[in-house]
Amino acid sequence: MATVTRKPKVFMMDLLATVPYYTAYLSRSLLKEGVNLTVGSITYYLDPDCFSSRGIKLDPGMLDIVGRFRLPKYPRRLFKLVESTLNLAALTLRFIVSKPDIIHVQFLPMLLWRVPIDLWFVLFLQRRGAKIVLTVHDLLPHDTGEQHKQLFLNLYNRVDAIICHSDHIAEKLALQFGITASKLKVIPHGPFFYDVEVSASAHLLQSFQLDPHKLTFLFQGILLPYKGVDLLLKAWQIVEKNSSAVQLVIAGTGSPELLEELRTQAQQLDLQQVHFQLRFISTDELVALYRAADVVVYPYRAVTTSGALATGLALGKAMVASNLTIFQELLRNEHSALLIDPHETNQFAQGLLRLAAEPKLRTAFSARIVEMHYGDQTWQSIAARTVQTYENTLQAPPR
Repeated sequence: MATVTRKPKVFMMDLLATVPYYTAYLSRSLLKEGVNLTVGSITYYLDPDCFSSRGIKLDPGMLDIVGRFRLPKYPRRLFKLVESTLNLAALTLRFIVSKPDIIHVQFLPMLLWRVPIDLWFVLFLQRRGAKIVLTVHDLLPHDTGEQHKQLFLNLYNRVDAIICHSDHIAEKLALQFGITASKLKVIPHGPFFYDVEVSASAHLLQSFQLDPHKLTFLFQGILLPYKGVDLLLKAWQIVEKNSSAVQLVIAGTGSPELLEELRTQAQQLDLQQVHFQLRFISTDELVALYRAADVVVYPYRAVTTSGALATGLALGKAMVASNLTIFQELLRNEHSALLIDPHETNQFAQGLLRLAAEPKLRTAFSARIVEMHYGDQTWQSIAARTVQTYENTLQAPPR
């Protein structure tokens, strides 16, 4: 009589929807691979259709209420804390009866708290025999130096397997955190929003107050110090002095203090062609904005991985980026992008001006990005490699 092999049960863990688009795209691709997958998350409050539009049914544990409403910042955080505590309690009781074989952790938002209940939840399930796979999106929390290095060293050494997105980060995990090669798997970051069909209409350009006759440069993403928007503004002052046919859009949200600093800096530099959209940009707006842009700019000081870069790749944009390792692994200077140190203000500005003045170069860069085929095919490759990581982890001896 033939033996029926049970498919391993995988619990995808992003309980507070911290990296919702990554979780949604990866989960959709894993389901296409036939993985027995449960997605543990709540509705992403800024984009309630993030998961459902990609065919993902969420299982938060007990409650999924807070994410369905637009609430002020501090009440939302308080209610999410209560909701997540109840959800973790419900999941713990459920998994005592029937645990998953793999817990794939995307983010532990409570890790830096005095009471890191999501970490305790994961370690409890590991003691009961579940294997823990962790995706490292940020090696350490941004703009904190090495303040939390010991905490993350302990985390990285306790999980059963680690997925990171580049060879450069794998080397850092090995050298700085002592992670063995057998625990590490390099799987690239996948693209976002390539499947969203929106045209860059005149109405959209008007809503962003853009001049359709000017060349548009775009910075988009959550605004944080490490992303170097202040460096971009310094370079843009030189750009404006040398060209009147360009405009810069800075789109995204961030802390009120940083947003005010950027507005003040732009005023002090007397910048006239900078359009700030300092708010959450909906998916439709974001895709239309990328398609309207002629050049996308990434002036990062440092980075582990970048969803904004993945979006630019997916939508085939010409780029100017920092000459950091993560960009060098994906882009070739003078072939598919310009890679320049953003601290070298004049050099960075000259790179922007060069792309503004050379339409053939912009077209060539864009065509070479398109040739990289960032889309569903990329995600299915990522899913297949993730499944292989699950299989290898399940076969490894218990820790």
